[in-house]
Amino acid sequence: MNVLIIGSGGREHALAWKVAQSPRLTKLYIAPGNPGTSSCGENVLVDVSNHESVIHFCKEKKIDLVIVGPEIPLADGLVDSLSDANIRCFGPSQAAAEIEASKVFSKNFMARNQIPTARYVTFSDFEEAVDHIHKIDYPVVIKASGLAAGKGVILPETLEESISALEAMLVKNEFASAGTEVVIEEKLIGQEVSLMAFSDGEHCVTMIPAQDHKQLLDGDQGPNTGGMGTYAPAPVLTNELLKEAIEKVLQPTIDGMRREGRKFIGVLYAGLMLTKDGIRVLEFNCRFGDPETQVVLPLLETDLMEILEACVDGKLKDINIKWKDVAAVCVVLASKGYPEKAENGKLVTFKELPKDLFCFHAGTKFDGDKIVTSGGRVFGLTALGNDIANAVENVYSNINKVSFDGMQYRKDIAQKALQGAK
Repeated sequence: MNVLIIGSGGREHALAWKVAQSPRLTKLYIAPGNPGTSSCGENVLVDVSNHESVIHFCKEKKIDLVIVGPEIPLADGLVDSLSDANIRCFGPSQAAAEIEASKVFSKNFMARNQIPTARYVTFSDFEEAVDHIHKIDYPVVIKASGLAAGKGVILPETLEESISALEAMLVKNEFASAGTEVVIEEKLIGQEVSLMAFSDGEHCVTMIPAQDHKQLLDGDQGPNTGGMGTYAPAPVLTNELLKEAIEKVLQPTIDGMRREGRKFIGVLYAGLMLTKDGIRVLEFNCRFGDPETQVVLPLLETDLMEILEACVDGKLKDINIKWKDVAAVCVVLASKGYPEKAENGKLVTFKELPKDLFCFHAGTKFDGDKIVTSGGRVFGLTALGNDIANAVENVYSNINKVSFDGMQYRKDIAQKALQGAK
């Protein structure tokens, strides 16, 4: 099979790395890819925002399957355009991708389908939103409704911070079109878990649950980021809770989307909060998580291509997906200044990594024959281990084998799992 992966981040490097292992693969292209993906296949300069260009490339190279990594091309309807051109594609349609592209749609969808989530109100008017903030007596989370690269969620601690966040979105337009509508929802207390599932539009099969670390600094301090590290499996999501998540969240979402004419084919990502009152959905994403993919795919034993084809062909129930009985921990290596204003162009040096360690490129580019930083999150360093403690030891004991000026990272990834095990 000839395969095209759309995207250029750490998630796409992990996807390319896994697809490259498939015996079904003939040729792999990544558009535009990054220096890491170039070792898995051929990076190609195709304007992914120009659907006709992508279609032309697919026909020219006889692409058998397109895998869309990021949310923006999904929200822009790339899957629809490819499907109309009879090109097989793994990923949801534009209508199905709205479950991530619009938090207002997502919350209203959950309300319609009795999917457990935090109580919420949506606004597009600043004064009305401020009036609501003054009336309520519980802590809130304020979310830009549209796509904001993981940075559209504000956790205000005071009334003044709440008003400031609303002003940034609804008045100052700091989040552009993503912030023209906002969701004000009750802040939930508990541990957060990322649960991804493959879906063929009828059925869903969960992946190994992971736990992300959103805040920049140790101890969950500092500003929100796109994710500073993750680990899997997340023991806090017990088998009993996993069953509850499938029955009350994932399958009802797949069924509800299909009923509403938004058949969901691809990866449904549920960000879950485990509260004292049960599971609640924080958000849905319409694609593989980043950096969750960097710990989940190394644990996958079944050929990824077999799974993706089954989803596209509506035959997910016919395959048995197997996972390795080990653990994985990913630490994100970020640029100085991230997440506000990352420094770029720093030379990266590498030392050889042991075989159970993988360095997934997220924000790098070639400068001649050298690799330099070109983003906030630069690498995801993922280690395998017999258990989480072993994987943590493996990743942190090797972290100095990748270095660049100003590198920052959290030193407490997976500590919640280790403390829970004591």
